[in-house]
Amino acid sequence: MKRIFTPIGKTIGFINQSIAAFGIAAGVALAFYNVIARYVFNSSLTWASELTIYLFLWSTFFGAAYCFKVDAHISVSVLLDKVPPKVAKVLMLFSHLITFIFLAAVSYYGYQYLVAFSDEMSIDLEIPMWIPESVIPVAFAFAAYRVAEKIVFILRTPAEKVRTQSEAEMILAEMEASAPEELLREVEKRTGGML
Repeated sequence: MKRIFTPIGKTIGFINQSIAAFGIAAGVALAFYNVIARYVFNSSLTWASELTIYLFLWSTFFGAAYCFKVDAHISVSVLLDKVPPKVAKVLMLFSHLITFIFLAAVSYYGYQYLVAFSDEMSIDLEIPMWIPESVIPVAFAFAAYRVAEKIVFILRTPAEKVRTQSEAEMILAEMEASAPEELLREVEKRTGGML
């Protein structure tokens, strides 16, 4: 099973990262060019603002889908820290299942919307609107896949080991892996042990 999920996960991760990075870089470059063209040369690209919006949307949605892989979305774990590990595991499974259902539903209905309104055209770019709007079903499907991966991980992991880390704990773990002991003591001293 891992042989199937690993290549799919890597491919989805590559697509998410590539589109997010390209979308933000191209959107910023295009917006910058259009501002310079407008104020310096007194002419601008009429379609640039519409394309910039689409690039930022694609970047945002695919970046958000990637965040499910690295657990970068905001979560409140106060309740999970207070309950026994088995209850925390059940609560995490429930939370991830609700998230999966929501993401899959948005992906499905986003696809239904594309099919129903597939003949619409964009105003400035004069391309079919299903092209920029396909970000919804695709990005949400990728995010749903990532949540499904997390559900499988939670199911396979013993309850005692299923626990979310706070952001501070993740930062400390990264620092411990890459920094000498003296630096860690200095950071703890300067932050008053807040990290």
